[in-house]
Amino acid sequence: MPRYLISFDDGSMDHIAAADLPAVSDETHAVVREAKAAGVWIFGAGLQRQQAAVVATDGSVTAGPFPETKAVLGGFCLLEVASRDEALAWAAKFARGCRCAQEVREIMFDPES
Repeated sequence: MPRYLISFDDGSMDHIAAADLPAVSDETHAVVREAKAAGVWIFGAGLQRQQAAVVATDGSVTAGPFPETKAVLGGFCLLEVASRDEALAWAAKFARGCRCAQEVREIMFDPES
């Protein structure tokens, strides 16, 4: 079955008032529980804001990426579903819960993973 990455950019939830964050968390976790119960959930998480580092092919490490230069991933989940349409339906549920748009991308099949 195909696997999909559903994600949103860092800062996509900045419009949400602090007082509303507990409700957003509850609603989003309800979707996570639903996905787990449906057997489609693989893994997901939010990412700490700007705690990233880039490791080059020579092993050197630099700080970044920075939001001034490019979009940065803010959170994601991996789902295994029967079709792109099903992935889009789950993304819609996450978008409602998180109150922000979600990007949906199919993960390339790799028989070794």
